[in-house]
Amino acid sequence: MLARFSAMMKTTAARLSALYLLLFSVCAIFLVFYMTHLAAGFLMNQTRESLSQEIVGLARSYNNGGVRALVREIDRRSRRPDAFVYLVADNSGRIISGNIAQLEPGILDDEGWTEQPFKYTRFGDDDDDLRSDRAPRAIAQVIHLSSGLRVVVGKDLRSPLRFRGVVRQSLGISLGIMGLGGLLIWIFVGRRALKRIDSVSAASARIVGGDLSERLPVSTSNDEFDRLSASLNGMLGRIEKLNMGLRDVSDSIAHDLKTPLTRLRNRAEEALRGKKSNTQYREALNDMIAESDHLIRIFNAMLLISRVEAGYSKHTPEEVELSHLAADLAELYDPVIEDAGGTMITEIQDNLVIEGNRDLIGQALTNLIDNAVKYCTRESPEIKITGHKSADGQTVELVVQDNGPGIDAENHDRVLRRFVRLDESRSEAGSGLGLSLVSAIMSLHKGKISFSDAKPGLRVVLSFPLTQVKAVGAKKDKK
Repeated sequence: MLARFSAMMKTTAARLSALYLLLFSVCAIFLVFYMTHLAAGFLMNQTRESLSQEIVGLARSYNNGGVRALVREIDRRSRRPDAFVYLVADNSGRIISGNIAQLEPGILDDEGWTEQPFKYTRFGDDDDDLRSDRAPRAIAQVIHLSSGLRVVVGKDLRSPLRFRGVVRQSLGISLGIMGLGGLLIWIFVGRRALKRIDSVSAASARIVGGDLSERLPVSTSNDEFDRLSASLNGMLGRIEKLNMGLRDVSDSIAHDLKTPLTRLRNRAEEALRGKKSNTQYREALNDMIAESDHLIRIFNAMLLISRVEAGYSKHTPEEVELSHLAADLAELYDPVIEDAGGTMITEIQDNLVIEGNRDLIGQALTNLIDNAVKYCTRESPEIKITGHKSADGQTVELVVQDNGPGIDAENHDRVLRRFVRLDESRSEAGSGLGLSLVSAIMSLHKGKISFSDAKPGLRVVLSFPLTQVKAVGAKKDKK
C-alpha cells in the first residue's frame, strides 16, 4: 500500500492535485478566520452603536431631571425583557439601581468604554456564575457623574458570541467537507492517472517486445492522455506500415530479382564458354547492359517508392494545374495509340488546380497511361482520359480508362503491392512496381486510387483533395 502511494505521488497529476489541495486548504482556513473576525467586528460595531444611542437617551433624561430622573429611567428600562445592562452605583461601588447583581472587580474604576468584555450576573442568577466560564459577558461604557455616582450602560454579548460561534462552526464544517472532498478527488485522480500510465507502460512493453500491431489504450474521455495516445498510435501505425513494406520489399527482392540476376549471370557465362567472335561478344555485352539497365530501373523505382511512402521529397509542393498536365501527357501518348490503329479520347475540364508535386503526379499519370497502352485490346485500342471535379466539390478526379481485359475485383488491392504481376501480364515487359508507385504518390498527396470495371477494360480513378488548394489560395491572398 505504501509503495503504491509512493508511486502515485510520483505522477504529475497527483502532485498537482496535492498542491491544489494544500493551496485550497490554506485559503479556506484563512477565509474561516477572516469571515469570523469580520462578522464579530460587524456585530461589535452594531453593539457599540446601539449603546451610544441608549446613552444619548439616558443623557437626555439626566439633563432634564437630574440624578433622580436618571435613576428612574434606568430602573424602568432595566425591567424590559430585552433590556441592556444597567448599573448605578455610588463611589464606594454599592449598587443603587439597575439589573446587575455582580460585576467584575475594577470595571467601575475607569471611565469610558471597557477595553475587554467583562463578566457579570443579573439579579436572579446564581452567584457562582461570575466565577465560571459560563458567566455572561458584556461590553459597556462607564460614566462618572459629578455627584460621584458611577453609571454603567452595557450590552450583553451572548447573541453576538453565539452568532460568531455558529459562523465559525459552519465554516469549519464546510472546510472539513471540502477538504475531505478534495482529498478523495486527489486520491481518485492520482489512482486513475496511475492506472492509465500502467496500461500505457504495459502496451509499450508489448510494442518493444516486437508486437507492432499493439496500440496504446484510448478511453472515451478525450483528455490529454487520449490525445497523446491517439497521436502515438498514428505514429505506431505508420511505423508498422513502413516495417511491413520493408519486409515485403525484402521478400520481393529475394524472389523477383533472383531471376534477372540469374539471367545476367547465365549470359556472362555463355559469353565466356567457347570461342566467340567479336560480334557475338558485343551482342552478349549489349544484352547484359540491357538487363543491368532493367535492374537499375527496378532499384530506382523501389527507392522512389520508399521515399514517397516515407513522406520524403526533394521537391517543394506547389500549385499543379492537372488540366494542363493531363492534356500534355495525352498529347505525348497520342501518336503511340495512332500508330497502333487506336484512338486517344480526352475530356478534361479546365482549371483543375491542386497543391502537390508536379513531377510525382506526372509520374503517376504516366504509369497509368503506360499500363493502358500495354494492356488495351490489340484490334482497336482505345484509351480515354477524363478530368473533373467530384459531385460534392471536395476532390478532383483524373480517370484513365482502357478497353483491355481489366482486373478482377478480388485483385484490386493485390496489384498495388510491389512486384505483383497477374498471370495475364507476365508476357508484357515490366517489374510490377508501377501501380505501387502510383499508390504511394496518392498517399503522399492525401488522395486515393480506385479501380472499377469499364466493361470492357479497366477504369482507374485518382482522387485528389481540394482542401489544400483553398489554403494555398489564402496564402496568396495574404501576400
